[in-house]
Amino acid sequence: MTISICGIGWIDKEEYGSVMNGMRFNYKDSSKGRPLSVKEIFSYPFKNFGRLDNVSRLTCCAVALALRDAGIKYYPDHKQDIGIICTNKSGSLQSDIHYFRDYIENGRTLSRGNLFIYTLPSSPLGEAAIHFGLQGPMLYVTAADKSLQTALDTASEMILLDESPAMLAGLAEEDKAVYFALAADPDSKQDVLCDIAQARTILDKDMNFSKMIKEFSNLKK
Repeated sequence: MTISICGIGWIDKEEYGSVMNGMRFNYKDSSKGRPLSVKEIFSYPFKNFGRLDNVSRLTCCAVALALRDAGIKYYPDHKQDIGIICTNKSGSLQSDIHYFRDYIENGRTLSRGNLFIYTLPSSPLGEAAIHFGLQGPMLYVTAADKSLQTALDTASEMILLDESPAMLAGLAEEDKAVYFALAADPDSKQDVLCDIAQARTILDKDMNFSKMIKEFSNLKK
């Protein structure tokens, strides 16, 4: 059984895009001019997108781009047997700090539930699973080194163990996110970027974010 990468979606502070369809869109910070338009990323409105913490927003954007890149459609109230895995370096630390500061500022008597729900590193995955109707395994993983490779390897193992026919695996930090759509022996009509071994070779190079995206984009070329 071959585990293949069928799509990649990514976003950072300057641009977002996807690899298989060659999309790359630059945007300006809201403080400078044009803000990021989520209407251009999601197939249908994302309820309460504005209340999400930053990592959750970037996670959901990258997942939407990865699904589109892999040719996987999603609809309101439509469930899919797809799992999702995420990793990063700091877990939910920034959201934890934000929550506790708010708690202190309110005299240690009140805290906002909207902040509390993002004090787990798996919270962004939950938001993505709800919006995209993902019903497969959901897991946050971390590693001392090359955590993105760990996430892809874990997703691959889950597919091999028949825990899910397809997985989304990626990295989401405060300022960037990337997600990979993985499947086993994809339909012959579905385009494939590379297999998991080729993806691992690129991730082994331990490049910065933009160079990594360029390396995967070069595979398509």
